[in-house]
Amino acid sequence: MKKKLAVFLIMALAGLAVPGCSCSKQEEEPAKPAAAEADEPKDPPAEPEEEAEPEEPEEVIPENENLLTGVPDLSDGAIGKRPVAVMVNNIPAAMPQYGVEEADLIFEIPVEGDQTRFMALYGDYTKVPKVCAIRSCRAYFPAISQGFDAFYVNWGIDESMGDYIAALGLDQYDGMYNPGGLFGRDQDRLNSGYALEHTAYFDGTKFASYVQSQGTRTDLRENMTDPAFQFNGLEEQIRPDGDSCSQVDIDFGAQTASLKYDEQSGTYRKENSGKPQVDGRTGNQLAFTNVIVLETTIRVRDEVGHKDVDWSGGDSAKGYYISKGGVQEIRWYKEANNELDRIHLCDGNWNEISINRGKTYIAINYPGHTQMK
Repeated sequence: MKKKLAVFLIMALAGLAVPGCSCSKQEEEPAKPAAAEADEPKDPPAEPEEEAEPEEPEEVIPENENLLTGVPDLSDGAIGKRPVAVMVNNIPAAMPQYGVEEADLIFEIPVEGDQTRFMALYGDYTKVPKVCAIRSCRAYFPAISQGFDAFYVNWGIDESMGDYIAALGLDQYDGMYNPGGLFGRDQDRLNSGYALEHTAYFDGTKFASYVQSQGTRTDLRENMTDPAFQFNGLEEQIRPDGDSCSQVDIDFGAQTASLKYDEQSGTYRKENSGKPQVDGRTGNQLAFTNVIVLETTIRVRDEVGHKDVDWSGGDSAKGYYISKGGVQEIRWYKEANNELDRIHLCDGNWNEISINRGKTYIAINYPGHTQMK
């Protein structure tokens, strides 16, 4: 009996030790039928992306852009070079001047007795003509010309402002000293009865070679190589956003300037005190794509009648931009005490405006002395 029981126990233990046996066998997951995989939803096809509209290519401005007019007409030798500012007599007894038609930008500002004087700027220093009648410097003119990094040409100065003018560090060419033989008296004018002060000329045709021979800096300052104004596109001529304007009348006091719109040429033709203002060499009336009037404070400074002109404009300074038969009221400024800053033309929110490419006439005058028709 004991033998039978021992055998039974040995067999039971042997059964428990059989490899691969378990009391908790895991059930295998059934494989998913192929049909179920086919029935699973698929992602919808991606919608084609909308093609972006091609951007208009940025306008390429020619390298020979005249920085005063925006017109690409500079000679190769004038690209990146300084302009020339020339003081020109503008009273009736000195008419007609010559060499002024070729100017790219003309400023007209009152001097003693509320007569006016021109500062004519030429963007290409290699193509300045012979200009007559040259006149003396008043301090506010070079204060403005410095904003263009211009050479400055005059015949005599206001001695009472000599220290200020000297401190500007101008590259100045004064007919009183006749540097390079660039100045002289027009004998034909003398013979025909012009007073001596209305016969002075500057021979701009010799200017480029003279300054080069002297080693004077001809390149524009690195921070002054942009256009003088913000210009519209090369092919754009845009009428200002405002009223119509076919005529501008400016009262300086002893003289007036009128500029009348000529639709055929798209320019404003200038008159001086009621008479067409013509170039004595060409006989052509002065004409401008743009007319700009800048109002500011002007006062008499001394017993001689010399003026102080606030050339910085600012919060209370307004003006007008006239072109293509329309006018826009503007604000303007030039940084105070910074002659090297340029004049900024702005809308009512002080955003700089764009003007049309072409010759520009700028009058700086007393407030309220301008009428438009």
